[in-house]
Order: sequence, then structure tokens, then C-alpha cells
Amino acid sequence: MRFFAPLALAAAAAAFAGPAAAQFAKPEDAVKYRQNSLFVMAQHFGRIGAMVNGKAPYDAKAAVENAEIVNVMAKLPWAGFVAGTDKVGQTKAKPEIWAEQAKFREHNEKLVGESGKLLAAAKTNNLDNLKAAFGATAGTCKACHDDFRNK
Repeated sequence: MRFFAPLALAAAAAAFAGPAAAQFAKPEDAVKYRQNSLFVMAQHFGRIGAMVNGKAPYDAKAAVENAEIVNVMAKLPWAGFVAGTDKVGQTKAKPEIWAEQAKFREHNEKLVGESGKLLAAAKTNNLDNLKAAFGATAGTCKACHDDFRNK
């Protein structure tokens, strides 16, 4: 039960992510929003990674719970990449995000799709399926980082 409260909150946030983009009080708020969304997603993705890489024991229930969070969180950060946030504070976002919006959006859509496949694979309770989906999702993350993230 304690798992579903944060998931419900994340789902509600996802529903309002589009309108929220226009409601950031300051550009710094949008940057914090996207960075925090990506941080939470990375934490839960890393937990799955530890299982598929043999650094943590495989736990089918935990895999599903973490994949559910990754799936929801994958939809959130993009609302924070709004005009005026490209040179605000500490950001690793490359200027190409704003210059190549269509390509950036494609990366976003691919991540959302792959995170859905990751969740579906986790629900099979099969480690080999999870490994395959994890690899595809990780590859999608890497491609976006290569194109749009400063080291």
C-alpha cells in the first residue's frame, strides 16, 4: 500500500505536466523540476540495473515496482525543458535541445515507449526478458545523453 501513494502522486503529476510547463514561476523552477524528475527516474532505473547486472538479487516484485516508477517518471521531465531554461543555473542540457526540438522530442517519445516495454518485461517475472528490455531502455537513455547532455 505504501508503494501506491507515491505512484498515485507521480501519476497525478504526469497528468498535469503539460499545463505545468506554462506555470513555472521562474526558469529555475523548470530546471529543478526536470532535474528532480530525471534523478528519481535514474534512481529506480539503477535499482533494476543492479538486478539485471547481478549486483543485487533478482526480486520480481521490486523489479515491477521500480519499472512502474520509471514508466511514470519517463513522462515528466520534458515539461521542464521550456524556453528560457537553456542558460539557467547548473544544467547539463546542451543548446541543441532547443535548436533541434524535433530530434529531442523523438528521444523523449522513444524513452517513454521503451520504459513501457521495460514495465511489460518486468511483469513477466522473467529475468531474461527484463535484461533485454533494460538494455534497450539504457540504450535509449545513452543516445539522448550523447546528443543532448554535456558531460
